[in-house]
Amino acid sequence: MDCNERILIDIEKLDESFEKVESIKLSQEEKEIIRRAENYKEDCKYYLEKGDELTSFGCITYAHGLVDAILLNHHIN
Repeated sequence: MDCNERILIDIEKLDESFEKVESIKLSQEEKEIIRRAENYKEDCKYYLEKGDELTSFGCITYAHGLVDAILLNHHIN
């Protein structure tokens, strides 16, 4: 699997995490965190299209961390 494929898989996994978040009653601060994670996902796709896989991977990794923190805080796996 090359880096490009790995990033595309990570985008799919992030979308699955976003679906889990939809079932949570979020505070205003948590909504802002999710908005930022969505922005990082869009940045990831932008950099991937530009061929900058390193920056793209960094963006998707950061987005995962933000969403995972929300899920962990609400005891959702």
